[in-house]
Amino acid sequence: MLNIIFGEYENTIYNTSVFFKNVYEGEWLLEEQTKQMILDIDNSKVISEGAIESPVLGIIPPTSLSGGVKTLILIDHISDKIFNASNCGDNCASWLLKIAAKKDVTVNLRHVMDFGDGEFEIKILNKDKIVHSMTELLSEVGGCL
Repeated sequence: MLNIIFGEYENTIYNTSVFFKNVYEGEWLLEEQTKQMILDIDNSKVISEGAIESPVLGIIPPTSLSGGVKTLILIDHISDKIFNASNCGDNCASWLLKIAAKKDVTVNLRHVMDFGDGEFEIKILNKDKIVHSMTELLSEVGGCL
């Protein structure tokens, strides 16, 4: 399940790009789900552990991926930390739900992310409330941000 803490939270890894640079492991990039995230979010292809082919930037190192995809990779691989998912755009929302469908994930958001028109299951930890739609999410977020 995707668990969200809205607003300031002191144990959050806020600068996910710096954190990624210091902890990512090259083999993460070779996993199929990671490759798919990079292709979907950055429109880029993993060539090897240390090289990504970007249609805009050419061959880049993993540290030059977008902040959103780096945050998703961290969320997928490091379960004992809370990451600032506000570094992700709305294009990352479906990936957060996919990752959380396989394991419990807790993230911090400092804005309301658009999880789309479909049904989902998200627990708002600030209110200990589970929501199933954007309408429910929006009605519960008041006072948290």
